[in-house]
Amino acid sequence: MSQPEIVQAALAGEDVVARVDLGGEDELYVTPTRTLLYRAEGLLSDESVEEYSHDAERITVSEGRRKAKVTLDYGLDGQETISLPAKRLERALQPIVEGVFKANDVLEDDEPMERLFRFSELTIVIAGERVVRHIGANLWDEDFESYHYSDVSDLDFEDGSVATSVVLTVNGRQERFKAPNDDARAVRAALETTLLSYWGVDSLEELRAAAESDEEEAESDVADGDQSGEVSFGDGPDPLIADPAEPEELPENATRSGDGAETPPTDAVASGDSGDRSTAQAGAADASADAVTQQVERPAQETTTDTAESSATTSDSSAQSAAETTEATDTAWANATRDRTQPETADADSTQAGSHTQSAASDAGSNETPSSTAGFEGSGFQSATPTAEEQLREELAELRETVEQQNEELRAQRELVEQLIEELRRGR
Repeated sequence: MSQPEIVQAALAGEDVVARVDLGGEDELYVTPTRTLLYRAEGLLSDESVEEYSHDAERITVSEGRRKAKVTLDYGLDGQETISLPAKRLERALQPIVEGVFKANDVLEDDEPMERLFRFSELTIVIAGERVVRHIGANLWDEDFESYHYSDVSDLDFEDGSVATSVVLTVNGRQERFKAPNDDARAVRAALETTLLSYWGVDSLEELRAAAESDEEEAESDVADGDQSGEVSFGDGPDPLIADPAEPEELPENATRSGDGAETPPTDAVASGDSGDRSTAQAGAADASADAVTQQVERPAQETTTDTAESSATTSDSSAQSAAETTEATDTAWANATRDRTQPETADADSTQAGSHTQSAASDAGSNETPSSTAGFEGSGFQSATPTAEEQLREELAELRETVEQQNEELRAQRELVEQLIEELRRGR
């Protein structure tokens, strides 16, 4: 059938998917994007074409004895109403609703709408791949429910005195809606036909068997995936703790050599030793304490552990050598002191040595480096201790910095592994 020229101009080459005769010469043309209402020329009006976009958020229908109205609500853009003869409403309503559904992505572009059922405040749309249900005064709005046939594993009907309950099993859950007994047979026929056609079976029994087989296959695939992708992290990374065999604290003025032997503490003030010897012992004690600290904080990597132990052994050996040098110097100082015969000079020297000893003890207690010439004034000897101490402290500072950096890296790696374990446990 040919189209009026005014309609052809309004279509602008767009395909017509539905054409509904409204009586007389009036017609309704439905395209994928809009609905065109053609009014033929009359005694009081000229022919005209009205356009209604399918990009609506709500559809409302009202019926009278002779006239019916379909209102399309566009939200902030207002609304438009299509006035139709009441007896033509059912034929015109289905293509309009289908166009709105596809414009709002409720249906696929190539998915046909098989039947539209309106039961008071319940709307049921049976399409090629799904069932759409809406409850409310409106024919449809954005608050709807859709059940795709791929998720439907069973269909059942429960007869009642007034209405028949339609029971859909969707993803293991039962979804129900009621249809009046007068329309129940049409609902059952349309729903069974489309559902069985989608699954490619001839009966509901075959549908149940096919759905059960698919579920078992899906469970098997999931189980295989879990086994093939299983990742074991054990009990997590080992915590960085101290060796139980190592003491937590060392006695004051005690040192530890590379082979585990301890040097007994000495009382520099009571024995009259020089301040430099006390300084060397304090440095050795610091080196031993730092070595123990490195053992407590040593990282799990094997190469880092070897480096820390080697450096700690070297530091202890240097401290022991410095102590031996200081002891030899102290012996020479004592011999030089005994050669003095004047009591006044001896008393003065003793007083000066005591003063140096107290100063050295005070400096050692505050972890400050004493003067390199303390205790050797006028003796003709020069202490080599400051050079050994400086080398020792530089080595310890470098070692401490290296281990602290490695500990930071290990802590970051541990946090990353723990986060990964937690995400795997949550099933991400």
